[in-house]
Order: sequence, then C-alpha cells, then structure tokens
Amino acid sequence: MSQPLDLQGSFHVYDTTLRDGAQQEGLNLSVADKLTIARQLDGLGVGFIEGGWPGANPKDTEFFRRAAAELDLRHARLAAFGATRRAGVRAADDPQVAALRDSGASVVTLVAKSHDRHVELALRTTLEENLEMVRDTVSHLRAEGQTVFLDAEHFFDGYRDNRDYALEVLRTAMTAGAEVVALCDTNGGMLPDWVSDVVTDVLESTGARVGIHAHNDSGCAVANSLAAVAAGATHVQGCINGYGERTGNADLVSVVANLELKLDRPVLPAGLLREATRIAHAVAEVTNVPPASRQPYVGTSAFAHKAGLHASAIKVDPNLYQHMDPVGVGNDMRLLVSDMAGRASIQLKGRELGFDLTDSDEDRDLVARVTDRVKAMEQTGYTFEAADASFELLLVEEVEGARLSYFDVESWRVITETTPDGEAVSEATVKLCSEGVRYVVTGEGNGPVNALDAALRTAIGQAFPEVAKFELIDYKVRILDQGHGTDAITRVLIETSDGESSWVTVGVGHNVIEASWGALVDGLTFGLRKHHR
Repeated sequence: MSQPLDLQGSFHVYDTTLRDGAQQEGLNLSVADKLTIARQLDGLGVGFIEGGWPGANPKDTEFFRRAAAELDLRHARLAAFGATRRAGVRAADDPQVAALRDSGASVVTLVAKSHDRHVELALRTTLEENLEMVRDTVSHLRAEGQTVFLDAEHFFDGYRDNRDYALEVLRTAMTAGAEVVALCDTNGGMLPDWVSDVVTDVLESTGARVGIHAHNDSGCAVANSLAAVAAGATHVQGCINGYGERTGNADLVSVVANLELKLDRPVLPAGLLREATRIAHAVAEVTNVPPASRQPYVGTSAFAHKAGLHASAIKVDPNLYQHMDPVGVGNDMRLLVSDMAGRASIQLKGRELGFDLTDSDEDRDLVARVTDRVKAMEQTGYTFEAADASFELLLVEEVEGARLSYFDVESWRVITETTPDGEAVSEATVKLCSEGVRYVVTGEGNGPVNALDAALRTAIGQAFPEVAKFELIDYKVRILDQGHGTDAITRVLIETSDGESSWVTVGVGHNVIEASWGALVDGLTFGLRKHHR
C-alpha cells in the first residue's frame, strides 16, 4: 500500500503520462494499457500518477473504476485531473466536479486559467468569476477530503501579460486549500533563465509551494524543469519518454536522473532509478511508440561506443568517455564491436526476479549465456523489457538447464469463417498432453487469437483444475518486417491474469497467429509456475 502522503517535506515527482502524455499524436492507450503503464511507473517510484480526466471520457472513468480494484501501488498516489467548475454553477452541482469527487483518487489536480486573455476569450467569463471558480472548486474538494493541486495553465505567458492577475489566481487557490500550485509552460516557449526569474518571484510574492509543468516546444522542457527546481520548486511534472502533444512534455526520467545523479538530490526511493531503462522501454512497448535510441540516460545508444579511439580509452577507464556509470539508470555500456552489451541489465533484472547473480565464475557464465541468448532473440524480433514473464522463463531455463514445461503441445490449428454479413468467427483446436493424459479441446472466439486462447485455457483448466482460471487481458501486435514475400516478422505481447495479478509474455512468428501462440503458451506456463511454487 502507498505510504502516508507527506505534503510538507517531500519532493514531488508527478507523472502525467496517462493524461498529458496520451495526447501525443498517434498514441492511443486502452484502459488495460493505462493500468500496465501505471504499474511500471510505480516501479520507478514516482510519487504521483495522473490517471486521466474522469467524467470527460468513458475510458478515463473506467480506468479509475478498475484502478481501485486492480492497482496495488507501493509508492505512488493516483491523481485525477479535471477543470474548475463552470461559470455560474456551484462546484457542488457541477457534474465534472462530481466525477472528480467520486473518482476514488485521493489527489485531484485542477487546471485553472491564469492568463487573463484566456479567461476572457476561451472561458468567456470575467476575471472575478474565474477567481471564484478556482476558490469554490478547490474549497469544495478539500471539504470532501481530497488533496488538491492546481495546474495554472498558460501561467508564464499570463505572467508576462498581467503579472498581478496571474499571481492572484495562485493566491486564491492557496487560500482555498490547494497544497501545490504548478506553473505551466503550456505553449512550451520559455527558456531556463526566464523560468528561474518567474519562479523566484512567485515564491517571494505568494509563499506558495510551487511546481513546474514544462512542454518541450523550445527544446528546453528538461532544462526549464531543472531551472524551476533550482529556483525553489519542489514539485515537478513530466512524462516517461517525453511523451505529450506537439513536441512533448519534459522527459521525467531525464529530469529525475539529473536531480539525483548530477545535483545529488534524491527524489525517488533508494535504488529505483536503476529501473529507469527497463521501465522506459517497457512503457514504449505498451504505447507502440518505438523508443528513441538516442534518448538521454535510457536510450540504447546512450552509452554506445564505436571501435577506435573511444573503445581503446574505455578499455582503460570507462569514465573517460562516459558522463556516468550507466548502471545507475539500469542501462549498459556497449562497445559496438564487443559482447559487453546487456550484462548489467540481466543481473539487475535477475535480482529483481529473485535470482542472486553474483560475480562468481559460475554466475558470470550464466549471465553471459543469458545475455547472448537475449541478444540473439532480439535480433529475430523478441523484446523482454515489457515481457517480464517470458524473460523469467528464459532465466529459469538457463539456471535449471531445461525448459520449464507443465504440458507438451501435440498440435494446434485455427480456422476463421467469415459470414456474408462480414462477421468473422474463429474456431481453434488444441491437442496437448500432461502427465500422460491427452487433452483435445476446441474453443471459439471473434478472432483467431481469442479462439486459440479459449481452447488453450480450457485444456489447462482440465489438466490443472486446482489452479485459478486464467484470462487473456490484452494483446498488442507489432509488424516488425514485411520481408520479401508474403510472410512478416510479427511480435505479439500477451497480458494474462489469474484474477489476482497479471503478467506479460512475448511471442514472435511469421504471422499474428504464430506469434500469439508462443506468447499464449508462455503466459499459461508462467501462470502455472506461479501456482506451483
């Protein structure tokens, strides 16, 4: 469970990937995607996860409903995002405010207009009514027992045009009970020195607890966030991998890594920054947005060195051509002509999964084998950053010397029939053996993957009636290579659940069905491993 909220002494690391990051062009997250990403962000140790805008769309409302039952966050608090009440309506009577109140989130982040021109032209109300909207909404939610943060939208532009009014919005929110006022560079056009000057003035003029929400339109979102913190901000917002509309939001990993590693300012729970690379790549797999290889700290090229002068120097001392030890963010140095890539990540991930891989000769040999195998499989299309369960099965196989198997597949097939009205119905047949007993099971679904899943799960249920019922939660397909013929290299991520927790496995094949089959078998094998431990 989350620890009690420390609003006075702690530094707030606030992630808005699920709301602001999801506004990125081409990025579309299902509820299952958002739940998966939230778990990953909690593993990074962020303090707050903004889940979305309940009441504004069915998906976000459903997310908060499911989150209450399915998310067991260890480090983060869920925050619901929404706007101040409408003009002329009491906060207690506004349906959008009610959705925030009923979301189940202990924290609400309200967006409010702090730029006078936006109040008059976008909200079409008076400056005085806007202040009353802020006061009424904040005080109402505080009276309902929720913590309230305020996002002062377009604050920096508003400050330039009408400093007194922008500051009055902040004072109004504070007086009504807001714990934090986050200054938003909504248009993303600020520079670090400008941000520093404004934050300093806000702190001196209002005494507020100040946060920063920076967009990257000037290429300075990370620098602007750091400038705000240097000036006294103690709440920083951003998105994993720098997701967000237009050119994105501040990359939260870069901000946090710079604070911890460069400025010696711990802002995450001890040791969790080492999960940054794995988590950044895992989230990228869920979003289906390929991670940038040159992304600072967590990119695959962030600590890559070609043969020549760099490689020769690194053999003497890696720090000669690196600004830090990549292990600090869970990444690894790569000499592009060597076999060094990946070993640190394997050790870290193995430790997380309960395998204490020491520096003994035996463990070094094991890590080398796993590293080589992962690299070879990734060349064919596999990815393990987002598929922890498949990686654990691979690691168990190398540790124990044999593939973990509770059943042997004899054969499987799937047939899809399309009716004249365009509806597709799939039927799958699976034949497998377990402890000398043969099972032949048929399943149906609205597609081949669902049909195969239904048949395979039914067979597992017959062979192992003592285990919980497994369920296919979600699957994500990526076509990696069309090739020269009709086949394509396809990767599929399958999320499986036993009703208590979920796990993700990966499969690769020349079509979606083949790739899905591999991921489904891994998913059920992992589930059986959980229940037989």
